[in-house]
Amino acid sequence: MQEENNNSGGGNSNERDTADIITTKNSRGCIRCLNIIGTIEGHTIASPQCKTTKYEHVLPQLVELEEDDDVDGLLVLLNTVGGDVEAGLAIAEMISGLSKPKVSLVLGGGHSIGVPLSVSADISFIAHSASMTIHPMRTSGVVIGVSQTFEYMKRMQDRIIDFIVRHSNIEYDAYKKMMLTTDEIANDVGSVLFGAKAVECGLIDRVGTLSDALDALYGLIEEKSC
Repeated sequence: MQEENNNSGGGNSNERDTADIITTKNSRGCIRCLNIIGTIEGHTIASPQCKTTKYEHVLPQLVELEEDDDVDGLLVLLNTVGGDVEAGLAIAEMISGLSKPKVSLVLGGGHSIGVPLSVSADISFIAHSASMTIHPMRTSGVVIGVSQTFEYMKRMQDRIIDFIVRHSNIEYDAYKKMMLTTDEIANDVGSVLFGAKAVECGLIDRVGTLSDALDALYGLIEEKSC
């Protein structure tokens, strides 16, 4: 997982923010749709060329959703390359902590810190053509070469794995093994899971489409209302 440490002041950040929430309503219920797209932006500003999902925008939107009696559930659509670790975990914790039904759907990619975001919902889906990249946590910028630095990164990585294990059906050792695979990604360590493979290992619940995700979400809403 990579922490986003770029700091560039150019560009209009509002134009680059893709974390828009829309509301749809029909006879089966009222749902919100959250897009998590591009780079998860944290405490520092990402490059002006990057599309970003800003945690400071998403968190209050999730609070508003939780408190809105007219909204019955949340659909999370993901196509993200990853980004800031703590920002991604913050959003994932907020989604998992919602009392309302929530379903996620990985479209295109749910890479790096996008993995805990993908599994934070009650039911997770992945499209047949989508992929997920699992790799150790990375950092950029100045790194102090002392044992404390590596211990900190290990503890951060354990936080990520712990969240994923608690919110999916994959085992800790199996996930860590995929994270440290050396023969699958060129010039890198980790694994790439495509569609059904992510379901086979227990990381994602089901392979499906938008209609499948919506049916599952409305099913959860109906169960809760009963």
